[in-house]
Amino acid sequence: MTVRNAHCHCGQLRIETTGEPFAVVMCHCRGCQQRTGAPYGVGAYFKADTCNISGSSNGYVRTGTSGKPFKNRFCPDCGTTVYWVAAFDTDAVGIAVGCFEGDDLPPPSRSVWESERHHWVTVPPGDRWLEGRDGPKIQ
Repeated sequence: MTVRNAHCHCGQLRIETTGEPFAVVMCHCRGCQQRTGAPYGVGAYFKADTCNISGSSNGYVRTGTSGKPFKNRFCPDCGTTVYWVAAFDTDAVGIAVGCFEGDDLPPPSRSVWESERHHWVTVPPGDRWLEGRDGPKIQ
């Protein structure tokens, strides 16, 4: 079974995952742009019972573009947002791909909130959604 480790910049907040993510998602919503300081965020989603979280974290709950709560968890020391729990799947943990050690995660298979995507960003083939996963799909 695959074991992966993710952590904040200073290493205080850590997550160990087992198994493969059930989704790796590129999100172009304005909230993810602001959270990352980048044109999109990429998260690997694991079932919560496959994640072992250690260290202290602070939280920030924002209203997602979908109108539902999005609970970010970040390191109180260095400020890195390491993981989150979204209202659309409270049994899952989204982990920022950039926090993982190594580069062996699969590429994104889904791109969401492309209605807010910067025009110069290209996305890999796969499921593409103009809005969230309940919105219209891009053909």
